Amino acid sequence: MTDEGASAPGGEPPREPGSDAERSELERLRARVAALEADKADKAARAPRHRWKSFFAALLIVIGCVLAPLAAVAAWTSSVVGDTDRYVATVAPLASDPDVQAAAANRVTNAVMEHIDLKSLLEGVGPDDRPLVEKALGKLGDSLENAVRSFVHDKAQDVIASETFERIWTEANRRIHTAVDKALTGSGGGAVKINNDSVTVDLGPVVDQVKQRLVDEGMTVAAKIPEVHTDFTVLRADDIGKVKTYFRLLQIAGNWLPVLSVLLIAAGVLLSRHRRRVLVTAALAFAFATLMLGVALTVFRVVYLNALPDSVSQPAAGSVYDALTHYLRTTVRMAVTLGVVIALAAWLTGPGRWATFVRQMWHSGIGAARSTADRAGLRTGPVGPFVRRYRTWITWILVAAAVLTLVLWNYPTGWVIVGIALVFLFVMAVADFLGENGTDRPTARAGVHEPPPR
Repeated sequence: MTDEGASAPGGEPPREPGSDAERSELERLRARVAALEADKADKAARAPRHRWKSFFAALLIVIGCVLAPLAAVAAWTSSVVGDTDRYVATVAPLASDPDVQAAAANRVTNAVMEHIDLKSLLEGVGPDDRPLVEKALGKLGDSLENAVRSFVHDKAQDVIASETFERIWTEANRRIHTAVDKALTGSGGGAVKINNDSVTVDLGPVVDQVKQRLVDEGMTVAAKIPEVHTDFTVLRADDIGKVKTYFRLLQIAGNWLPVLSVLLIAAGVLLSRHRRRVLVTAALAFAFATLMLGVALTVFRVVYLNALPDSVSQPAAGSVYDALTHYLRTTVRMAVTLGVVIALAAWLTGPGRWATFVRQMWHSGIGAARSTADRAGLRTGPVGPFVRRYRTWITWILVAAAVLTLVLWNYPTGWVIVGIALVFLFVMAVADFLGENGTDRPTARAGVHEPPPR
């Protein structure tokens, strides 16, 4: 056996196993291991920073989602409660609401009946016949009063069902809104009256119209009814000062709170590491938060109606509540739809298996349509290469146009969001159709296999 330390034949010292290439490979492996260890150390050093970024990103998104319902209420306060014209446009249809008409007819009838003396109906009776008629009226008792009340109620309903009441209703609500605005903001004077922490407005013009209608129908005694002033309570609060402060804060916040909510959520998404995944979660959380506001409006409606006194018509009060909160409910539906659309768009652009499948189906459909058009002789000319070259820019321009349309739309609804999304998809489909390389596409994509070259 030969010793391991023996010299090689010829007296040359033994060489280390491996060639120069092997030594170079060993050096590369060592360098790779060193780089991986350095990268691991760098990640370990950056881990606390990423944790803090993730924490602040989550905090910003949570704050933005919590502010979302308050932002919707603030926007409603500023746009409806703080805008007389929009308030009047919101409540104007109530003049044709059957429950409101019935409640108004009862209120006017009670006001008129308080000033009608049944004995005054005997003024047209001769002196000799008056004792006999008074005796007959005494026997009628409540029947006569009910008959007169029914007659007055019919005339009140006639007035309220006419265009005259619509005009009176609109003017009265304009005065009511002005009264509420002045009472809550503390601005100006005017016809507003605040008694016992209640804001009331006189609705006497409706009574005047009923009085005139009664006179025209032959009840001349109604002409002697004095001027009747009926106080309509608009707002009642134990401490009008606190209500004024809260209203003023909401009115001021209505101009910037929705923007602040969106900016906080956007900042949280940008600060996060997995932005697309976080965007999906944040959009759904935003939609859920505003949906809870809609649920709260429904629950508060029941509580509000149950707390009303028996003298108030609950059907009419429910109609007024629904009209006043209509814009707020529309805002809730719009915000929920917007959150779902954004989450769906972010998910579809992600690397998920189902998202990839949907995109493949989309492009397959566009490709099939373009293949059919090519076979029919359709050519896009220079438009196709231009769209293919600037497809990314075109996509972002379309996204910016959709966002700008939403921002500039006056009081968008959920259907507006859906419409914008559908128009965006249609324009994107047209852009993909034009950008599809139809003339240069291999024939195999169209379903025809070329023969192999000879």
